[in-house]
Amino acid sequence: MSDDIVREFLVESNENLDLLDRELITLERDPGNRETLSSIFRTIHTIKGTCGFLAFPKLESVAHAGENFLSLLRDGVLAFSPESATALLRMVDAIRHMLHSIETTGNEGERDDSALIETLRRLQKGESEAQKKSTQEPHAEKPASQGKENETPAAKQQQAEGQLGQAVKLLGNILVEQGMATPEEVAGAIQKQLEGDTRTLGEILIDRGVVKSQDVVAAVQVQQAAKSAARETSIRVDVTRLDNLMNLVGELVLARNQIVQFANITQNTGLAASSQRLNLISTELQEEVMKTRMQPIGNIWSRFPRMARDLAMSCGKQVRIEMEGKEIELDKTIIEAIKDPLTHLVRNALDHGIETPQKRIAAGKSAEGLLRLRAYHEGGQVNIELTDDGAGLDEGQIRKRAVQRRLITLQHAAHMTEREVANLVFLPGFSTAEAVTTVSGRGVGLDVVKTNIERIGGTVDLQTETGGGTTVKMKIPLTLAIIPALLITSGSARFAIPKVSLIELVRIAAENVRKSIEKVHGAPVYRLRGQLLPLVYLNKELQLERGEPPTQAAKSQETARTEPEINIIVLQAEGEPFGLVVDQVNDTEEIVVKPLGRQLKSVGVFAGATILGDGELALILNVRGLAQRAGLIGGERKVRHRDSGCEVIEEPAGNRKNALLIFQSGNGGRMAMELSLVARLEEIARENVEKAGEREVVQYRGQILPLIHVSDVLENGKKQQHAASLDGPLQVVVCKEEGCAFGLVVDKVLDIVEEAVLLEQPAKRAGVRGTAVIQRKVTDLLDLKELVRLGALAEARGR
Repeated sequence: MSDDIVREFLVESNENLDLLDRELITLERDPGNRETLSSIFRTIHTIKGTCGFLAFPKLESVAHAGENFLSLLRDGVLAFSPESATALLRMVDAIRHMLHSIETTGNEGERDDSALIETLRRLQKGESEAQKKSTQEPHAEKPASQGKENETPAAKQQQAEGQLGQAVKLLGNILVEQGMATPEEVAGAIQKQLEGDTRTLGEILIDRGVVKSQDVVAAVQVQQAAKSAARETSIRVDVTRLDNLMNLVGELVLARNQIVQFANITQNTGLAASSQRLNLISTELQEEVMKTRMQPIGNIWSRFPRMARDLAMSCGKQVRIEMEGKEIELDKTIIEAIKDPLTHLVRNALDHGIETPQKRIAAGKSAEGLLRLRAYHEGGQVNIELTDDGAGLDEGQIRKRAVQRRLITLQHAAHMTEREVANLVFLPGFSTAEAVTTVSGRGVGLDVVKTNIERIGGTVDLQTETGGGTTVKMKIPLTLAIIPALLITSGSARFAIPKVSLIELVRIAAENVRKSIEKVHGAPVYRLRGQLLPLVYLNKELQLERGEPPTQAAKSQETARTEPEINIIVLQAEGEPFGLVVDQVNDTEEIVVKPLGRQLKSVGVFAGATILGDGELALILNVRGLAQRAGLIGGERKVRHRDSGCEVIEEPAGNRKNALLIFQSGNGGRMAMELSLVARLEEIARENVEKAGEREVVQYRGQILPLIHVSDVLENGKKQQHAASLDGPLQVVVCKEEGCAFGLVVDKVLDIVEEAVLLEQPAKRAGVRGTAVIQRKVTDLLDLKELVRLGALAEARGR
């Protein structure tokens, strides 16, 4: 037997089995769909006939039992039931298992499907599982002829219409379209067939004098030509051949870029015209070849209805899946990369998200849960959303588990936003499951989902509402083979940055550099539209500086006019924006991604390499890896972007250093507070301070900001002699506590430090947690909650 024939049989049969999975789930929801039932029967009939020809007896026996059962369902003798769906799906699984065995070993394996065949035969007789277990009534089994006798005329009509082939309807349409017969005449002939006339449609019309025999022959020829054209619209191509074709197109794109760049620097008009023509043709060729690799995302979504059905039944749940955007296409490589992450997310939503029918009804929801998959284009990327209407995530439980597993510290957990808490589920080893099951609970999965999506240049975000469900959003590129990129120069090297990570470009003029770049905790930041943007200098991170940096004396001799301008590329990694400072921004170009060699794969800041139009090699920057190297994300994160400014948080468990704000308050005393509680540091003119009752307030960013004098409150409301001059501005630390913003008035902000805090003396006064040695000086550690309470009491006494 030819291996090519077996290979074709395996490919075609696996495609048919995927179709059967989808159609059986559809039929279970709509048992009266005769067209779907007929399609299922034809598919099984095709598999049975082919495996009989190829001498696979076990496979043939299973398919034959299923075909016999389906024939009775199709003819309306038996009614389709959930038990029927389960048995037929078991048949599909058995056939798929044998096909896999044939592909790997050349035979059907040592399977014993006698129990499955017996189940199909029992159902064929009209016996349910309950009837099998109970005492059968005398008339429990009715012969097929008796079943047909009891059918109503409407049922017989529906059965006859189901048996009426599409070929008859197509022939009638052709006769009408060519003006040989009217729709009424064709409909009358079809009705005659439904009433039991065994003649063909053409014979009935000829006998009635509607058409001539040559007209019917011509219509049949058109019908056959249409069928032949439908069969020839697609061919099977080996995936390896498509990959080779894509590689050749990539090389063509590189050659095109070189020719176009050379033509631009020459004065030859003929060469310029030819290069433009080459550019046009190669671009169209690139697009067409890339389309051959594109596959609809529905190809991987099609497995989810069957998986959801089986998993819901095992968990005692009711789930409905809705899909939107199944036609959205992605590169084959991307499709393969997101298949497993999506599968895990669906299983996670069914197991953790959607509740049991009893719990849903008690919560005022419908017993059936909803899982919605949505895909759409946005900004040159594909967005995939997976939403369930389940219980959502318990933020308190997430915080507790993350601290228990030492993934974050207790102090850090207390000051995280809702979005940050929800995204803790993507940390390695995290799980909220109380017990390990076959579905989940081992703490392995969501971190792998995030890693795999980010590996292909995508991002993952999670949003949840307690009691209202959870949504996981993914943004992924269309393809990885040829991508648009921004070309930059830093040092003497050129690099490419994928545009999918690019937000915007910012250029700071030379005269504005000194006042535009600020320092927070020693780290450079740029205030972009009121928000602090952490800066990463590419030369420094990649050690590209050449020669010795200028001395401070040399710098002071330079004028603002000679200081170079700064180019900032605003990028995004894990949802956190940051600015990459480079020497020069060159141009945008479509680049062909080449994998790195074994020696460079361990360098996380590079994602690949490419050859530019001038023939030079350029490394492609890995934006996420660069942010990790700079300590902006991951386990070494120091500075985090905030709507209200910039927050410095402590490092993970194991490193006991705390970020602290040191300030002076009350007769030169030193105090410290956690920097994670600080939103901004401000200087406020005294004339802007107003009164609201007994409380001092100031208009700040469109709201009224209450002011608390730290030294006054800590001394039981006694007015102190502040170190600041009475006519100078107020030093205000803007904080937020339980959603309310207020300003702490201090004498002087001294420093921001990062030290391990060990309280050596307990608190001796209200509003102070204790005393520690920080920077080798005795410092009181502020208790912010207690301070706010004392401030409220002092205000009440003033009234």
